[in-house]
Amino acid sequence: MVSLPRILRYYFMRRLFSLLFMLIISLTLFAQSRRAVELSTDVTMFVPSVAGAVVAIVEKDYEGMWQLVGSGATSIAAAYALKYTISKERPDGSDNHSFPSNHAGVAFAGATFLQQRYGWKYALPAYLVGAYTAWGRVYARCHDAWDVLAGAAIGTGCAIFFTTPFAREHNVSLVPFATQRGDAGVHLSATF
Repeated sequence: MVSLPRILRYYFMRRLFSLLFMLIISLTLFAQSRRAVELSTDVTMFVPSVAGAVVAIVEKDYEGMWQLVGSGATSIAAAYALKYTISKERPDGSDNHSFPSNHAGVAFAGATFLQQRYGWKYALPAYLVGAYTAWGRVYARCHDAWDVLAGAAIGTGCAIFFTTPFAREHNVSLVPFATQRGDAGVHLSATF
């Protein structure tokens, strides 16, 4: 038998994702300007990760919360390292930081975390939000299709890497460090 709090959590998450999906659809239908879609993706990129954090807190899954943080931080770090190494111009010509899409990376890291940790009932709506975010970045001319595909792949890979069971099977650890000279960084290790 399923407990009442679990039913309420599931009901709450379904309603939250339904509300967000309707908001996205209404923005797309009634505000077709590229700027409105771009602004909406600035918000929707965080929705899967925030949903993952909410589920982790409700479930008192603090190990999962750290896995979510590791997934997102690594995805962001990888995306920015590539952006400043590759210097690909955006389709709108605004700068040279198009590849890969950090928005898609963050959205898909959160969605993949939800899928790996809690299953498809939470992940499916999160993947739909991630797909909207990726589409919106292309529609707003911030990225082309390769940029969002690479960002989604990076976010997905980071979440698979950090989220149980992969993290437990391969003894993954992420440890921040600082030196006396003032240097700082992160040590990542895994056993294969």
